[in-house]
Amino acid sequence: MTQSYRASGAFRKRGVISRLSDLIWPPRSLLSEEIVDRPGVIEPALWGELKFLSEPMCACCGFPLPDHAGPGDLCGACAAHKPAYDSARAALTYDDHARRLVLDLKRGGRRDGLPVFARWMAAAAGETVGRADFIAPAPMHWTRLALRSFNQAAWLAQALSRASGKPWKPGALTRIKRRKSQAGLSASERRRNVGGAIKASGAFKGKTVLVVDDVFTTGATLEACARALRKAGAAEVHAVTLARVVRPTDILI
Repeated sequence: MTQSYRASGAFRKRGVISRLSDLIWPPRSLLSEEIVDRPGVIEPALWGELKFLSEPMCACCGFPLPDHAGPGDLCGACAAHKPAYDSARAALTYDDHARRLVLDLKRGGRRDGLPVFARWMAAAAGETVGRADFIAPAPMHWTRLALRSFNQAAWLAQALSRASGKPWKPGALTRIKRRKSQAGLSASERRRNVGGAIKASGAFKGKTVLVVDDVFTTGATLEACARALRKAGAAEVHAVTLARVVRPTDILI
């Protein structure tokens, strides 16, 4: 009884603090400067413009397929060369709206959208969230982490862990070599750039791992993560991102 009372009192106290904070710093829409009633909200007009990915899609990488495609169909790239991961899914098509969400998180350090991003990503990943033994963020080299002070993939992984109840291991993957930024590189350049740069920090024999990143561009980073986890004994490796590139012109991010 006492513990319950104290917990409810703490909840009320946090609610008061939150409301006071909103008076000083009113919450803004995730996609505009419009004031909204609570953090993480998008006004209806812009919400309707978000492009959520759905079936039909490649059974492996999640790339959108024509309407006549079946549940187990693969895109041309995955049919020609099966990725090291078992599946990859994304919540959104990487367009102008998704770009703003990603860049506000990645470069602006804006965190108020994380709970809703986690719900979107959980829906995109589907049953793989429930089957995962743990969630692992795509790693950032320690020198970049020192400069930026945060890893947006780790923020997303932690938010997904909270939303799903699955544990997350922030140190499961390590970037052991600092390479130049992936921005502006072609698909082949991205694969070469990240090759050998990531390793698993531990033995994960028989584990099912869900890797989290912000954007699936060419899949090079997720491929490197999956190879490292396979080498450490993982039985299955799945991936989920907030957004994914579906147009070649968007690869230069």
